[in-house]
Amino acid sequence: MEASEKKFKWDEEWNISLAGCGFRSVYHLGALSCILERVPRLVHGASKICGASSGCLVAAALTVGIPIEQSCAHVLTVAREARKHTLGVLHPTFGLLQRVQESLLETLPEDAHLRASGKLCVSLTRLADGKNILVSEFDSREELIQVLMCSCFFPVYCGFSPPSYRGVHYVDGALSNNMPLFEQRNTITVAPFSGESDICPREGTYNFFEVHYGNVSIQINMGNVHRICTSFLPPRLEKLAEICHDGYMDALCFLREKDLLGTQRLPQSLEAGTDTLEPACGELVKEAAQVYEPEKTQLTGPNPTQEKDCWLDQRVVENLPQDFKKILCEACREGHDSVSWSSQLTEFLPVKVVLYLLTFLLLLPIELTLLLTKSFAQPPNAEFASMRQNDFKPPK
Repeated sequence: MEASEKKFKWDEEWNISLAGCGFRSVYHLGALSCILERVPRLVHGASKICGASSGCLVAAALTVGIPIEQSCAHVLTVAREARKHTLGVLHPTFGLLQRVQESLLETLPEDAHLRASGKLCVSLTRLADGKNILVSEFDSREELIQVLMCSCFFPVYCGFSPPSYRGVHYVDGALSNNMPLFEQRNTITVAPFSGESDICPREGTYNFFEVHYGNVSIQINMGNVHRICTSFLPPRLEKLAEICHDGYMDALCFLREKDLLGTQRLPQSLEAGTDTLEPACGELVKEAAQVYEPEKTQLTGPNPTQEKDCWLDQRVVENLPQDFKKILCEACREGHDSVSWSSQLTEFLPVKVVLYLLTFLLLLPIELTLLLTKSFAQPPNAEFASMRQNDFKPPK
């Protein structure tokens, strides 16, 4: 490929498209933090920022002006709450969509629909016929929330009664188009699955086999099997922090390939090694030491390892912006403080296998789950009414 083909075409309109990926949306947040830190024009100047499922939540946050650090904190909070339950998100008492709705009501500004109209593009799947619908205009804040809720509703995983938008039932946009506007030549595609997306993980070996799910290229390998499962079942918070950092580094590689970094220097860790870096959780360790319970100290004596204890390996977040480091370290600290027996149970291999099998049971029979959802969404007498209409056709 010639150098001119590699360079980004600033003279053309461009879009950013974020694939739906559940809890792995922290990958998008890491990638966007890199772009905003180094080439902010690439985000602010985009014609449309698109997304499906969890990707549309990140896209919405960008378009309405919510700091991506705040979005990262929300994803980590939901993941921590889910891991407190034995079956995680699949536990009957855990309402994932309800938490998404509460977050949108709390964080979206009153004029969010005005900021998002024309800029945000959300992928929806119409329940009646499975057709993909792209929505870019929103009449009110409530309508924007409805659209985002529809795009995030994965049948069975989120329940059986799908939300509606303008009186029509829709389900997860990833089922019909997980990469909106991917066909346009200047669209920057972002996905946390190794494949052919512009920003995505790169496997060490070349892979000849891949599938296209909802317009997203996904290579067939064990790494992607694990990535898909942990999209639905949140891993440990330390692993989510690592995914966020991977997104940052993959975006950095993309910027370098497109010659968008110019004369910018590489991250300090890539130039001089990690020995010169301050520990990522250093400030939080000192804060924790200051509020350490005096009574506990008197009973057990001072903890000599307290100052050295870090909740997050500095290599995991060394290149991320400082705000991201603090949020990730805080979340990991709170995660350690609230470890329950049920969250520890999910780390055992047999339990992981069972949960992964449950995930694939949700993913494989897509048509069946859509039919089940249709039956729950359809009014009780709708089928009978349609039969009666067919029985009493007017004579020709």
